[in-house]
Amino acid sequence: MKLIKNIKKSVNSNLEIISKGKWVNLKFILGVDDKDFIFKINCGKIVSIEKRTVDTKTGLFKISSSLTCWEKHWLHTPPRDYHDLFAMLSKKIVKIDGNILPLMQNLQFFKDLIASNRKKKDDE
Repeated sequence: MKLIKNIKKSVNSNLEIISKGKWVNLKFILGVDDKDFIFKINCGKIVSIEKRTVDTKTGLFKISSSLTCWEKHWLHTPPRDYHDLFAMLSKKIVKIDGNILPLMQNLQFFKDLIASNRKKKDDE
């Protein structure tokens, strides 16, 4: 999915995001509809993103939502309740499962990583 692959380029070219995640070394899953993508992070950089083909391939936690909801989150100016990962969580727009300790310890990194796919003003 092209939208997901763009995240790797956006994050790995953004030194501010990388520095926020300099201690992050893990795998997590980003779910889009019924597709799951395994993100491998090393020192704040995305090493790989692969589509999960077997349920036994996993990460420490999973953040999932529908494609429609992610597309709203990735708008240049997202609508209310779609602007922030935890705003989406409180409205049950996204679901978070698994060991959330590393997510909470590096919350701004993961928020910025997911939001890095947000459209620029010129793209809309």
